[in-house]
Amino acid sequence: MNEVQRAEAFYAHVSSGGRVEADDWMPDDYRAAVLKFVEMHANSELMGVLPEREWILRAPNLRRKLALTSKIQDEVGHAQLLYRVAEDLGKSRDAMLADLLAGKTKFHNVFHYPTRSWADVGIIAWLVDAAAIVSQQALRDSSYAPYARTMKKICWEESVHIMHGRDVVLTLMTGTDAQREMVQEALDRWWGPLMQMHGPPTDPATDRDLIWQIKSKGNEQLRQEFLAIYVPRIRELGLTIPDPELRHDEATGRWHYTEPDWDELRSVVTGHGPMSQERLEFRRFHRAETQWVRDAVLGAAA
Repeated sequence: MNEVQRAEAFYAHVSSGGRVEADDWMPDDYRAAVLKFVEMHANSELMGVLPEREWILRAPNLRRKLALTSKIQDEVGHAQLLYRVAEDLGKSRDAMLADLLAGKTKFHNVFHYPTRSWADVGIIAWLVDAAAIVSQQALRDSSYAPYARTMKKICWEESVHIMHGRDVVLTLMTGTDAQREMVQEALDRWWGPLMQMHGPPTDPATDRDLIWQIKSKGNEQLRQEFLAIYVPRIRELGLTIPDPELRHDEATGRWHYTEPDWDELRSVVTGHGPMSQERLEFRRFHRAETQWVRDAVLGAAA
């Protein structure tokens, strides 16, 4: 069997639902595609803690402070697990962190935006994590087996985060008028990034991540699942979704909505969001500040 035949057999294997382990042979373009996918996921977990971290010292009581701190620890742990999965594909953790800090690789759009009130903490943990877990649950069926296994642990912890976020939102919604207005104002700001989060629709016939089953569901399918589950839950709490075009078509079973601003999405994920550079600079500063620890533990070469 020559290289072409070997690659064809590999792609037939993954396209039919077969799994690939880290030490299995794989074509370079499959390896590169999985690495790019997992690396962005790891970057997003690492950068995603920064908007919430800003509220640890401003949490309203000790119970909220402990819950938020625990969630942030979980997210950093997810980044550690995912960078480990990515390392097996041939790129070192140092190289991945260097590319992230240099702005050469991406992280999810929602983590480029500022947090302005305690209600943002609830909306992020409830709805941003909900949009994420819709994607992550589908990744448990990824053709790259180490990634699929890692997602099982991450999904379990993310489900706890969603309950934490809903509890924050529910507490505010059953509070004062000012607290309810705070949640509505936060939802108004986050709805646009939430609708962009899964990305623009792709053609299943040309989307290699789908064909190779690195992911098992397309962007629009994920967005429809998020809307089907969470629009009723949002409305149940008395919140108004800031999209006059949002409606469910009973005949097709699909949700219609205002087309998200895809130009904004492309601009934000390439480092031009309102907090992109500030958050990257925060990471650069602390990477430099903690170099002495890596030198002490790993040796000067680290």
